[in-house]
Amino acid sequence: MSQTAPRIAPLEPPYAAEIQSQFDRIMRGAPPLMLFRVIAGNVRAWEKFRAGSLLDRGPLSLREREIVIDRTCARNGCEYEWGVHVAAFAEGARLTEAQVRATVHGDAGDECWSAAEQALIAAVDALHARATLDDAEFAALSAHYDEARIFEVILLCGFYRTVSYLANGLALPLEESAARFPR
Repeated sequence: MSQTAPRIAPLEPPYAAEIQSQFDRIMRGAPPLMLFRVIAGNVRAWEKFRAGSLLDRGPLSLREREIVIDRTCARNGCEYEWGVHVAAFAEGARLTEAQVRATVHGDAGDECWSAAEQALIAAVDALHARATLDDAEFAALSAHYDEARIFEVILLCGFYRTVSYLANGLALPLEESAARFPR
């Protein structure tokens, strides 16, 4: 994306008190991301986005969650959101440089992943390609994850596909502090 401004103008500070409070809750006091500032300019879109309730911790570990999010964003060509997540969470999720690279350029069989993580990557790839899991893919996922975690994987894939559509479709400029896709 070569644009320096998104296709829809973001909110600019000072923000309304309620919006500022919501930004503070999500960003824990850091400046709000361009994505949030653009979506928050449309009240209905912002309420629906926040109602997705997938901005919380959930039943997956940070590492599992970030593998799903990073792979989903990478598969959707969404450098914006992939880069935000890698910059903010890769270290805390203990993702190695090889694993971060594999979220973009690897596949489920890469040796850098555990068997459980390979099942996660395969599930993300299947959902991206076909919007479903076949019996073998579901069985592989079920061998490592309970029902609550499987629901979370599927929900995260759908939510971050939507985030990818928003970031890509609105041509959001990459955040300065975000990571870039490995070449």
